[in-house]
Order: sequence, then structure tokens, then C-alpha cells
Amino acid sequence: MREAAYIPWADMDPALRAMMVYEQNDAFSVAQPQLVFDRLRRESPVVRWEAGVGFFAMDDIMAACRNRSIVSNHPDTGRPFGMGTREPLIPVHLDGLDHRRYRRLLEPLLSSAKVSPMEQEIRKLADELIDGFAGDGRTELFSAFCAPLPATLFLNLFGLPLQDMTFLTEMKDRILENEGADLAQREELGVEAGDRMRARLHERLAERRREPQARDDLIGRFMTFEVDGERLADDEIVNILHLFTIAALDTVTSALSCLFAWFAANPEQRRQVVADPSMLPGAIDELMRFESPVPAGGPRWAKEDTEVNGIPVKRGELVFLCWGSGNLDPTAFEDPLEPRLDRKISRHLGYAAGAHHCLGIHLARMELFVAIDQFHRRIPDYHVTPGEQPVFRLAGVRQARHLPITFA
Repeated sequence: MREAAYIPWADMDPALRAMMVYEQNDAFSVAQPQLVFDRLRRESPVVRWEAGVGFFAMDDIMAACRNRSIVSNHPDTGRPFGMGTREPLIPVHLDGLDHRRYRRLLEPLLSSAKVSPMEQEIRKLADELIDGFAGDGRTELFSAFCAPLPATLFLNLFGLPLQDMTFLTEMKDRILENEGADLAQREELGVEAGDRMRARLHERLAERRREPQARDDLIGRFMTFEVDGERLADDEIVNILHLFTIAALDTVTSALSCLFAWFAANPEQRRQVVADPSMLPGAIDELMRFESPVPAGGPRWAKEDTEVNGIPVKRGELVFLCWGSGNLDPTAFEDPLEPRLDRKISRHLGYAAGAHHCLGIHLARMELFVAIDQFHRRIPDYHVTPGEQPVFRLAGVRQARHLPITFA
């Protein structure tokens, strides 16, 4: 058996503690938190504290992801943590057969074949957003481009009205952030926001039920789905929409902001990609590894006594997986702290791993590629506005919340 370093919660590195409970921390409010992730793994590749165990090395993380005794809900309470709900979200908080049953329904809707025809829609949307600031010579890119592009695409894809964007984004922020509150308060405030968000989604679904003609969008598809021979109930559909809303309004937005911030700060590498767009898909994969916009997996628990690569994990213990540290593990990547846009990557943790890897990975990759490619076609030369700096935040996901750029 291996031994994990024991660190009491009160003595734990503040950056690590903040990441585990989705608190903002100054260590991640910088352009390059990679040194923090790298240090956490080097100092303690496995950490044990009063409530559980955390894994920071690639092999251990992958072993935990493959371990069927490690599940998404506490074995006694059955409750997930965070995301604005006290009920398991479909399918991310389900395991085993229940997880596979719903995932089999949803995966075909977001397959590579399904999302490929969306390229022109995404490119047109990117163009429309760029038109709004292209003549100004400067913009705040997070609010002008990184946030509205994925949000608009999500609303169109699911058949939700565009006027819901502001409300849904506000509720998503309240679910994930809630600065200044302690852990219990943040969860309570998040649940209140989640209740409001689901109430709006229930209203929209009820409106769709009253329409005489079915629409060919994702909500329309959900309304026809069956599990075990029965149509999905409205509560199930809204549960799924709850998850997709948070994912669509947060993860791609965060990734876009981190990647644009990196390109703005690294003009030589950006010029290479602009000159040779065939480099862009590989560059995106490498930067998703390096930046890790989603730096950690949601909490998991051991449903029974088990072990991960020789580390014992007892029933009911929390299991924390740090994607950001695993993505910088030198046993998995040569010179991991040096981004190489031509690096050939066979695996990384930028889209999570295991049975719960990103359901929308093909759509996310498409959005990132088309958005960055179209931006570079229109505005190939840009940099962070002199005298200003990007402002990064980490609250579940890491994003350049303020990204002022100037361009020719």
C-alpha cells in the first residue's frame, strides 16, 4: 500500500482548499496558475485530509476515473455537491447503468456527425459579434465575444428565446460564485438560484407543450425521448436542461477567454497559427491541456472501501481529482510547462476523463475552433490593451472575466 500525505483541512494550502470548495483565490487570479498546479502535484501527488483524499498525478487520476467504486453521489445521502441543486443532475451525477441509460440518449445528439453541420452557423454568429466592435480598434473580449457566442448558440440549439440569455447567465453566476459566503451559505444561495432557473425552464417547456407543431431542436428531441419504454417526464427534461445550461454558459466561455488571453500574450505563436490555420485544432488541444479551464472534477465519493493505485479509500470518503495538475504531469507530457502548439497529444484532461468525460466535447471543440479561426481571419493582430491586464477568476471554472484587447 502507498501512503498519502496527511494535511489537516485547516493547514491545507489555501489555493488547494479554495479549488476544492469552488472559492475564489488570488493564486488563480493570474495569467499563469500552472506553477500552482505543478507545485501541488510535486509537493503532494496524493493528499489526505479529514474528509477524503485528493489525486494530482495523471496515473492516479485515470485510475480513480476507472474505479467503479468511486461514484458521483455520497453513498449515504445520495446528494451531489453544488451546481444549484440538491437532486442528482442527469447524467453527470448518475453512475453505472443509470448513467449509461441517459448518456446513450444524449450522446448521439452531440456526436461529431451532428455538430459538423453547425460550423457555418457558428461562423456566422462569430462574424455578427465581431461586426459589433471590429471598427473600434479595441474591445473587452469576454463580454463582447467569449460569453455571448456560446450562449447564443446554446439558446438557438435548444430552442430557447434569446431574451432568456441575461436571466440564465445571472442564475448560472449565482450558482457557481456567491463570493463572501461560507460553504453552506454558498450551497444554499446556489440552490435558490437553481430553483429560479429551473422554474424558468419549466415555463419554457410548458410553452413548448402547448405548441401545435413540434420543433426540430434539442428540447423537441427531449420531448420524444423514452427511457425504459416511458417518455421523459418534464422534471427529467428540466433536470437535463439545468446541466446543459450551466455547461453551455460557462465552460466554452471560460475556455475561449483563457485561449484568447494566451494568444494575446504570445504573439509569435499566434502568428504561426494565423499563417497556418491547419495548426489550430492541435493548438486548441494543447492549450486546453495547458490552461485547464476546468481545473478539477466535481466531487466524487467511495461507495465502498477501495483503493486507487495502492492508496486506500474508505467508504464515504470524498475523492478529489485535479485535472489541472494531471495536465502538467511530466510522466505524461514532455516539458509540460512549455506550451507546444505542434505537440501530438494522445490524451489530456481538458475535457475531464472516464465515464463522465465531457458530453459535449465535439460541440465544444467545434465552437472553439470556429470562433478562434473566424476571429483570426477578421482580427489577426491583437494584444492586451496597454496599461490594462486580464482579470482571471476561478469558481469551478477558470476564466479571463475581463479581457481588454487592442487590435489593428
